[in-house]
Amino acid sequence: MLYLDNAATTPVRREALEAAWPYLTGTFGNPSSHHTAGEAAAAGLEDARRRAAAVLGVRRSDVVFTSGGTEGANLAIKGLALAAPRGRHLVTSPIEHEAVLESVDHLARIHGFEVSFAEVGAGGVVTPDALRAVLRPDTTLVSLAYANNEIGAVADIPALADAAHEVGALLHTDAVQAAGFLDLRGLGADAITLSGHKLGAPKGTGLAMIRGRLPLEPVIHGGGQESGRRSGTENVAFAVALAVALELAEAEREEKAARLAALRDRLIGRVLAAYDGALLTGPRAPRHPAHASFCFPGVSGESILLDLEERGVIASSGSACAAGSDEPSHVLTALGIDREIAQTAVRLTLAPTTTPEDVDRAAAAVEDVLGGR
Repeated sequence: MLYLDNAATTPVRREALEAAWPYLTGTFGNPSSHHTAGEAAAAGLEDARRRAAAVLGVRRSDVVFTSGGTEGANLAIKGLALAAPRGRHLVTSPIEHEAVLESVDHLARIHGFEVSFAEVGAGGVVTPDALRAVLRPDTTLVSLAYANNEIGAVADIPALADAAHEVGALLHTDAVQAAGFLDLRGLGADAITLSGHKLGAPKGTGLAMIRGRLPLEPVIHGGGQESGRRSGTENVAFAVALAVALELAEAEREEKAARLAALRDRLIGRVLAAYDGALLTGPRAPRHPAHASFCFPGVSGESILLDLEERGVIASSGSACAAGSDEPSHVLTALGIDREIAQTAVRLTLAPTTTPEDVDRAAAAVEDVLGGR
């Protein structure tokens, strides 16, 4: 089987599992307990926090461990907006992940916030000028993804952060897809959220970077763990696994990104040539180095996926979070793609271990599937 759905989830790295194992066995104490067993667990947790912070180029105290990207986005968006001492205006875009859109919708419905959606260009990114067009003096928070999970478009987060800061607003970026492939340092964002299972850590682990001493209203209330920002006994083992996976991904990032971008372009070229009318969704550049996504007008995307799987290639139609829905992708329709065409979407996302032979095999399978259509 050739697995090319790495934007949905990745296999757990052996190094991450081995680092987590002691905290699932001998060093099993509660990190809040004031005895030897608890202190040993607390030391492991803080070491994981230090290591994750070093990758992000922030202080240890800025890192909050979470259960994944969805919780992180909820914490960053709701927590910063509700605690902000300024206006009640939010800005996002129509192509964000559901975790972002639903968090913003909650603030609008339940807490009376106003929401503006920045215009997304044909390439699938919000430009600084498009952001400035909807910013207001009372804008409290902007939330825009670093890399889009469905079309691979990469945003200029430093420039967007500068635009938000011009009016005193904070900027959160969903970096779930970017982590391990794009540089996470120097973004200028006030909050960054990551998910471990996208970069070789187990599912159910993630982090939110909340910069400095920004006021933050907790989303989960209880015993006040994570410096009062996220209650609940910390999952020490998974925090350790996340830190190790994040370190390894960062160490490999530059070489990996360049190599995968070449393989991505090779795959894109062959797939576009295989079917007359095939549409690349998202821009050629800047694009996530491991991300190729297409629409095939007149062909069922689901049938393509089934035929590819019969040939040993695993791909997807887009976001795993929307799998099973009969509705076309909200990302594609927001970009102006017809609903029927949007339902023909196919996404192939590479892994750090993907080889040129793997890409050629996937391309040949696509060519075989589409050749008779």
